[in-house]
Amino acid sequence: MGMYRPHVSVIGQCLWSQLCDLAPLHVRPARSVLLRQGDPGTHVILLASGSALVTLAGAQGEQTLLSVRGAGEIFGELAVLDDQPRTASVTAAEVCRVHIVPAPAFLSFVNRNGLLDPLLRHAIARVREAETVRLEMATAPVPVRLASALGRLLQAASDTGTDYVVRLTQTELSQMIGASRNAVGSALRPWRVQGWLDTEAAGGLVVRDIASIQSHAYAQR
Repeated sequence: MGMYRPHVSVIGQCLWSQLCDLAPLHVRPARSVLLRQGDPGTHVILLASGSALVTLAGAQGEQTLLSVRGAGEIFGELAVLDDQPRTASVTAAEVCRVHIVPAPAFLSFVNRNGLLDPLLRHAIARVREAETVRLEMATAPVPVRLASALGRLLQAASDTGTDYVVRLTQTELSQMIGASRNAVGSALRPWRVQGWLDTEAAGGLVVRDIASIQSHAYAQR
Protein backbone atom coordinates (compact mmCIF):
# COMPACT_ATOMS: atom_id res chain seq x y z
CA MET A 1 0.00 0.00 0.00
CA GLY A 2 1.31 3.45 -0.85
CA MET A 3 1.72 5.99 1.89
CA TYR A 4 -1.51 7.68 2.87
CA ARG A 5 -1.29 11.43 2.16
CA PRO A 6 -4.16 13.76 2.98
CA HIS A 7 -4.83 16.81 0.79
CA VAL A 8 -3.38 19.19 3.39
CA SER A 9 0.07 17.68 2.73
CA VAL A 10 -0.42 18.19 -1.02
CA ILE A 11 -1.48 21.85 -0.96
CA GLY A 12 0.33 22.89 2.24
CA GLN A 13 -0.93 24.13 5.60
CA CYS A 14 -1.08 27.78 4.56
CA LEU A 15 -3.41 27.25 1.57
CA TRP A 16 -5.43 24.67 3.55
CA SER A 17 -6.15 27.32 6.23
CA GLN A 18 -7.18 29.85 3.58
CA LEU A 19 -9.46 27.25 1.98
CA CYS A 20 -11.09 26.49 5.35
CA ASP A 21 -11.68 30.21 5.87
CA LEU A 22 -14.02 30.21 2.85
CA ALA A 23 -16.81 28.50 4.84
CA PRO A 24 -17.94 28.18 8.49
CA LEU A 25 -17.31 25.06 10.59
CA HIS A 26 -20.13 22.50 10.99
CA VAL A 27 -20.33 19.41 13.17
CA ARG A 28 -21.69 16.20 11.62
CA PRO A 29 -22.58 13.16 13.77
CA ALA A 30 -21.12 9.66 13.25
CA ARG A 31 -22.80 7.74 10.39
CA SER A 32 -24.20 10.85 8.71
CA VAL A 33 -23.90 10.97 4.91
CA LEU A 34 -21.54 13.79 3.90
CA LEU A 35 -21.76 13.25 0.12
CA ARG A 36 -24.10 11.00 -1.85
CA GLN A 37 -23.08 9.07 -4.97
CA GLY A 38 -24.86 10.41 -8.07
CA ASP A 39 -25.52 13.90 -6.65
CA PRO A 40 -24.31 16.93 -8.63
CA GLY A 41 -21.00 18.52 -7.59
CA THR A 42 -22.37 21.67 -5.96
CA HIS A 43 -19.73 21.90 -3.21
CA VAL A 44 -16.65 20.30 -1.69
CA ILE A 45 -16.26 19.20 1.92
CA LEU A 46 -13.10 19.89 3.91
CA LEU A 47 -12.59 17.54 6.84
CA ALA A 48 -11.16 19.52 9.77
CA SER A 49 -11.39 16.61 12.22
CA GLY A 50 -12.78 13.09 12.37
CA SER A 51 -12.68 10.35 9.73
CA ALA A 52 -14.99 9.23 6.94
CA LEU A 53 -15.67 6.20 4.75
CA VAL A 54 -15.66 6.51 0.96
CA THR A 55 -18.00 3.85 -0.47
CA LEU A 56 -19.24 2.81 -3.88
CA ALA A 57 -22.74 1.38 -4.37
CA GLY A 58 -23.10 -1.27 -7.08
CA ALA A 59 -26.13 -1.95 -9.28
CA GLN A 60 -27.63 -4.39 -6.75
CA GLY A 61 -27.06 -1.99 -3.88
CA GLU A 62 -23.94 -3.77 -2.62
CA GLN A 63 -21.39 -1.48 -0.95
CA THR A 64 -17.64 -1.45 -1.57
CA LEU A 65 -15.32 0.43 0.73
CA LEU A 66 -12.86 2.40 -1.41
CA SER A 67 -11.01 4.12 1.41
CA VAL A 68 -11.11 5.65 4.85
CA ARG A 69 -9.95 9.25 5.09
CA GLY A 70 -8.93 11.45 7.99
CA ALA A 71 -8.50 15.13 8.85
CA GLY A 72 -6.96 17.40 6.23
CA GLU A 73 -8.98 15.81 3.46
CA ILE A 74 -11.05 17.34 0.62
CA PHE A 75 -14.11 15.34 -0.47
CA GLY A 76 -16.03 15.81 -3.71
CA GLU A 77 -13.41 17.81 -5.55
CA LEU A 78 -13.52 15.66 -8.70
CA ALA A 79 -17.24 16.20 -9.29
CA VAL A 80 -16.63 19.94 -8.95
CA LEU A 81 -13.52 20.00 -11.15
CA ASP A 82 -15.09 18.07 -14.05
CA ASP A 83 -18.74 19.08 -13.43
CA GLN A 84 -19.93 15.46 -13.28
CA PRO A 85 -22.10 13.60 -10.71
CA ARG A 86 -20.46 12.30 -7.52
CA THR A 87 -18.75 8.97 -8.17
CA ALA A 88 -18.91 7.72 -4.55
CA SER A 89 -20.58 8.35 -1.21
CA VAL A 90 -18.84 9.68 1.89
CA THR A 91 -20.11 8.80 5.39
CA ALA A 92 -18.83 10.04 8.74
CA ALA A 93 -17.10 7.17 10.60
CA GLU A 94 -17.13 9.25 13.83
CA VAL A 95 -18.15 12.80 14.76
CA CYS A 96 -16.68 15.06 12.04
CA ARG A 97 -16.02 18.79 11.87
CA VAL A 98 -16.33 20.04 8.30
CA HIS A 99 -16.27 23.15 6.11
CA ILE A 100 -18.70 23.07 3.16
CA VAL A 101 -17.27 25.21 0.36
CA PRO A 102 -19.55 26.03 -2.63
CA ALA A 103 -18.21 24.93 -6.03
CA PRO A 104 -17.68 28.46 -7.47
CA ALA A 105 -15.62 29.56 -4.45
CA PHE A 106 -13.57 26.36 -4.57
CA LEU A 107 -12.93 26.63 -8.32
CA SER A 108 -11.76 30.23 -8.15
CA PHE A 109 -9.48 29.33 -5.21
CA VAL A 110 -7.99 26.44 -7.24
CA ASN A 111 -7.43 28.67 -10.28
CA ARG A 112 -6.01 31.55 -8.23
CA ASN A 113 -3.47 29.28 -6.53
CA GLY A 114 -2.56 26.98 -9.44
CA LEU A 115 -3.90 23.89 -7.66
CA LEU A 116 -5.54 22.07 -10.58
CA ASP A 117 -2.42 20.08 -11.49
CA PRO A 118 -1.50 18.88 -7.96
CA LEU A 119 -5.14 18.03 -7.17
CA LEU A 120 -5.56 15.95 -10.34
CA ARG A 121 -2.23 14.18 -9.80
CA HIS A 122 -3.32 13.35 -6.25
CA ALA A 123 -6.67 12.04 -7.54
CA ILE A 124 -4.87 9.73 -10.00
CA ALA A 125 -2.72 8.33 -7.18
CA ARG A 126 -5.95 7.73 -5.24
CA VAL A 127 -7.51 5.79 -8.14
CA ARG A 128 -4.46 3.51 -8.28
CA GLU A 129 -4.67 2.97 -4.53
CA ALA A 130 -8.40 2.14 -4.76
CA GLU A 131 -7.69 -0.39 -7.51
CA THR A 132 -5.10 -2.12 -5.29
CA VAL A 133 -7.62 -2.23 -2.44
CA ARG A 134 -10.37 -3.57 -4.70
CA LEU A 135 -8.12 -6.35 -5.98
CA GLU A 136 -7.14 -7.29 -2.43
CA MET A 137 -10.81 -7.27 -1.38
CA ALA A 138 -11.76 -9.51 -4.31
CA THR A 139 -9.08 -12.15 -3.77
CA ALA A 140 -8.11 -12.24 -0.10
CA PRO A 141 -9.79 -14.38 2.58
CA VAL A 142 -12.31 -12.61 4.85
CA PRO A 143 -9.98 -12.26 7.91
CA VAL A 144 -7.35 -10.55 5.73
CA ARG A 145 -9.96 -8.21 4.22
CA LEU A 146 -11.35 -7.39 7.65
CA ALA A 147 -7.92 -6.81 9.23
CA SER A 148 -7.01 -4.57 6.29
CA ALA A 149 -10.24 -2.53 6.60
CA LEU A 150 -9.77 -2.15 10.39
CA GLY A 151 -6.20 -1.02 9.75
CA ARG A 152 -7.38 1.63 7.32
CA LEU A 153 -10.04 2.82 9.77
CA LEU A 154 -7.34 3.21 12.43
CA GLN A 155 -4.92 4.95 10.10
CA ALA A 156 -7.46 7.68 9.36
CA ALA A 157 -8.86 8.04 12.87
CA SER A 158 -8.56 11.32 14.75
CA ASP A 159 -8.17 9.48 18.07
CA THR A 160 -4.55 8.47 18.58
CA GLY A 161 -5.09 6.64 21.90
CA THR A 162 -4.15 2.97 22.33
CA ASP A 163 -7.75 1.74 22.13
CA TYR A 164 -9.70 2.73 19.06
CA VAL A 165 -13.49 2.43 18.81
CA VAL A 166 -14.86 1.51 15.38
CA ARG A 167 -18.40 2.90 15.22
CA LEU A 168 -19.62 0.35 12.70
CA THR A 169 -21.85 -2.67 13.31
CA GLN A 170 -20.79 -6.14 12.14
CA THR A 171 -23.39 -5.83 9.37
CA GLU A 172 -21.82 -2.57 8.19
CA LEU A 173 -18.33 -4.09 8.39
CA SER A 174 -19.53 -7.06 6.33
CA GLN A 175 -21.02 -4.75 3.64
CA MET A 176 -17.80 -2.77 3.66
CA ILE A 177 -15.65 -5.78 2.76
CA GLY A 178 -18.24 -7.63 0.68
CA ALA A 179 -18.56 -10.63 3.01
CA SER A 180 -21.44 -12.25 4.90
CA ARG A 181 -22.15 -11.15 8.46
CA ASN A 182 -21.45 -14.73 9.61
CA ALA A 183 -18.02 -14.70 7.98
CA VAL A 184 -17.19 -11.43 9.74
CA GLY A 185 -18.39 -12.88 13.08
CA SER A 186 -16.17 -15.94 12.57
CA ALA A 187 -13.14 -13.79 11.72
CA LEU A 188 -13.67 -11.60 14.81
CA ARG A 189 -14.09 -14.51 17.24
CA PRO A 190 -10.43 -15.57 17.67
CA TRP A 191 -9.35 -11.93 17.93
CA ARG A 192 -11.88 -11.34 20.68
CA VAL A 193 -10.73 -14.49 22.54
CA GLN A 194 -7.13 -13.21 22.39
CA GLY A 195 -8.24 -9.83 23.79
CA TRP A 196 -7.09 -7.94 20.68
CA LEU A 197 -10.55 -6.43 20.29
CA ASP A 198 -13.86 -6.21 22.14
CA THR A 199 -17.41 -5.74 20.91
CA GLU A 200 -19.44 -2.88 22.33
CA ALA A 201 -23.07 -3.18 23.43
CA ALA A 202 -23.99 -0.47 20.89
CA GLY A 203 -22.63 -2.65 18.09
CA GLY A 204 -19.20 -1.07 17.64
CA LEU A 205 -15.74 -2.58 18.13
CA VAL A 206 -12.91 -1.57 20.45
CA VAL A 207 -9.62 -2.38 18.73
CA ARG A 208 -6.80 -2.93 21.24
CA ASP A 209 -4.04 -4.52 19.17
CA ILE A 210 -4.24 -4.02 15.40
CA ALA A 211 -0.69 -5.39 14.84
CA SER A 212 -1.59 -8.79 16.34
CA ILE A 213 -4.90 -8.86 14.44
CA GLN A 214 -3.13 -8.22 11.15
CA SER A 215 -0.31 -10.72 11.68
CA HIS A 216 -2.85 -13.39 12.74
CA ALA A 217 -4.99 -12.70 9.64
CA TYR A 218 -2.03 -12.82 7.25
CA ALA A 219 -0.67 -16.00 8.87
CA GLN A 220 -3.96 -17.78 8.00
CA ARG A 221 -3.54 -17.28 4.26
